[in-house]
Amino acid sequence: MSLNRREYLSGSLALGLTSLAGPTFAQDRKATLRHLMGGSVNSLDPSALGAARECYSVTQSVYDRLIGFRRKKVDGQWTFDESVIVPELAERVQRSADGLKLTFHLRPDATWHDGTQVTAEDVKWSLDRMVSAKSNAAAQLSSGSMTKTEQFVIAGPNVVEINLPDANRLALPNLGLPFSVIINSNLAKRHASADDPWALDWLKNNAAGSGAYKVETFRPSEQVVLRRHDNWKGGRDRKIAFFERVIAQTVPEPATRANLVERGDADICLDVQASDIASLRKRGVAKILPISPTNVFTHISFNTKLAPFDNPKVRQAIAAALPYEEMFEAAIFGRGRKLFGANWTGEPPTSAFPLPLPNHTDLTRASVLLAEAGHAAGFDTTFTFATGYAAVAEPIAALIKESLSKIGIRVTIQKVPDAQLFTMQAEKKNLPFYIDTGSAWLPETFYFFWIYYTRDQRWNLGNWTNARIVELVTAARTETDAAKYDAYCKEMIKILAEEAPSVLTFQAAIDGVTTPSIDGFTYHYHRQTDYRDLIRT
Repeated sequence: MSLNRREYLSGSLALGLTSLAGPTFAQDRKATLRHLMGGSVNSLDPSALGAARECYSVTQSVYDRLIGFRRKKVDGQWTFDESVIVPELAERVQRSADGLKLTFHLRPDATWHDGTQVTAEDVKWSLDRMVSAKSNAAAQLSSGSMTKTEQFVIAGPNVVEINLPDANRLALPNLGLPFSVIINSNLAKRHASADDPWALDWLKNNAAGSGAYKVETFRPSEQVVLRRHDNWKGGRDRKIAFFERVIAQTVPEPATRANLVERGDADICLDVQASDIASLRKRGVAKILPISPTNVFTHISFNTKLAPFDNPKVRQAIAAALPYEEMFEAAIFGRGRKLFGANWTGEPPTSAFPLPLPNHTDLTRASVLLAEAGHAAGFDTTFTFATGYAAVAEPIAALIKESLSKIGIRVTIQKVPDAQLFTMQAEKKNLPFYIDTGSAWLPETFYFFWIYYTRDQRWNLGNWTNARIVELVTAARTETDAAKYDAYCKEMIKILAEEAPSVLTFQAAIDGVTTPSIDGFTYHYHRQTDYRDLIRT
């Protein structure tokens, strides 16, 4: 049942929620969490091709992984801390001195939802599935040098080893990501076939987990109801989840979701429109979550293989002409972190990325750079953005067109369907410069650069080739010395700031609201709600 604004305004939406919940839920409102999302949960297998991001809210709590990440408070808000690994199904993890072997000692008392014990055989089968099945898991694990089933070895009762060809920094943290779920292999294999040996079809609509919650009902793209797994062993301090049940439901319109939370008919929703935050704050009924994403950024990128953007001075000229402050306010109402306006030159002050770059609006400098590039009279070009990002990109596009006209660059704005922009980015044709967002599962600087600034592939933002960047990324990938790693990363950032294949603009806040009684929300790398963190005070 997908509910829209018209149903809400007619007064039927709250009734719809309680009827979906049923009398059992109505008996104890405090013990039930109601989560509204704009997208939909279309699969119970987070690694399935085509699985929506909203699936992670459910599957993070239905499945365990071998490891997870600690959380920490930053500016009063809980956020994940990828630098500290914590146990989930593995109660202890060992890494060899050379970084080539990871050993996982499983919790001996961990059980599946059906009550049977989690075994090393289950873990081995699940790891084999990650690198063998046609899913999103294989590509992600390959970034951590895990590509073959032979790398995963049962080393004893409740002990599993992973052998690596190199000391890849991403190997261990990759095992804490949504794709790396550990599956009840005996249950899954009963639903496998010769054509589907990894039970891909069955696991899209059925769960075989050991996590904090069991799936009670699943209506794809409409609603999921979860029931607490009271024998769960993977929680912080081995505590079970707070809520006895969770209802996750699709409500497409952001304003409708926020209004339902204000009324108390739901407990939490994310992706509230930035333009609605002021009125929500003024009414003071709901609690606003000012979520600061650490692994997401908005960028304006240039096709460095296409004239005139193959000239660094042209890119630098545009970087100097962009109206940063105006874009920040018009597009996201100033709600986020600025990635411009820094005062450093040469080496950056930190190796963390994304970080504010030393870009400032300076039309005089922009004109000088453009003349030095041989384009004193300017040129004609096209600026592109996707329809799905129009709320942010449209005001930015108008401001860019106005600002660049002052240095003689005549911009035609092109709005295209999301799929078309994806194709244009992959083909690297007819896309002079554009705006989009980028994200990485893990906020490792070399990982950002590996994804977005190396190789001939769709995600190379500026279609950029820089031999030194490739050398630095390759070296950083397996570097265990912290000082050397920092030096590599700082040099990457320095080159990016100088060459400007793309310009970082901001990290937009992910605005969410909860009822006043909800506490414990944590920003995770998957940008979805993790029910295991939440409590009602």
